[in-house]
Amino acid sequence: MFGDMMGMMNKIKETQQKVEETKERLKTVTIEEKSSDGLLKVTISATREIKNISVADELMQDKEQLEDYLVLTLNKAISKASDIHEAELAAVAKDGMPDIPGLDQLK
Repeated sequence: MFGDMMGMMNKIKETQQKVEETKERLKTVTIEEKSSDGLLKVTISATREIKNISVADELMQDKEQLEDYLVLTLNKAISKASDIHEAELAAVAKDGMPDIPGLDQLK
């Protein structure tokens, strides 16, 4: 029984390390989102850090439209980044879960 506990603890430590590595890697994964007409481009990392915003000159003439575009495009990009972030971390966590009998019934 004690050996099992040690194995489980090691597995948990390994998983924590993999989670940290995944978080670091996600900082380098970028998502590019454009407005429907391509006048606004936003690049963010999978950790939801904005890397770049590119605005076409014609959008500069219309402050309201630019603001709307920014809100919509940033929200779409953040949503995609969140999905990638959660999926990656969930995969690592699921992979590293020790096999505890009865645990899969909790899902």
